[in-house]
Amino acid sequence: VQLQASGGGLVQAGGSLRLSCAASGSTIRNSNLGWFRQAPGKEREFVGGIRWGGRGTYYADSAKGRFTLSRDNAQNTFNLQMNSLKPEDTALYLCAAGPKSRILSELWSPRGYDDWGQGTLVTVSS
Repeated sequence: VQLQASGGGLVQAGGSLRLSCAASGSTIRNSNLGWFRQAPGKEREFVGGIRWGGRGTYYADSAKGRFTLSRDNAQNTFNLQMNSLKPEDTALYLCAAGPKSRILSELWSPRGYDDWGQGTLVTVSS
C-alpha cells in the first residue's frame, strides 16, 4: 500500500493541526495503522497506533489527552488530530501501515509496520 501524509505546517504553541494519511493501492481495512515522528538528530518515536477491526487505539504518553487517532476504512484514510501543541512536538510526522498479524507489542515499534508515507513536517513555535 502507498501512503501519503498531509496536513503539517507551522502553528503556535497551544494550537491544533489535523494530519491525514491517504492510502492507495490496496485497502487498509485489515491493517494496523500508526503515526510516528522524528525530530532532527533523534530516533523515530511512536505517537499512536490503531489496530485493525476496532481492536483498540494506543498512544504514547506524550500524546495522551492531546492527540486523537481515527480511521475511515471507507475512505481508506486515517487521521491524527493534534491539540494543545507544544514546541517539543516539532518533528516530521510519518504514517505507517502494518499487517494485522503483528502482535500488540509491535504496534509501538517501527518494526511492526511495512509501509510508510513520506512524512509531513510539523513545526510548533513558542
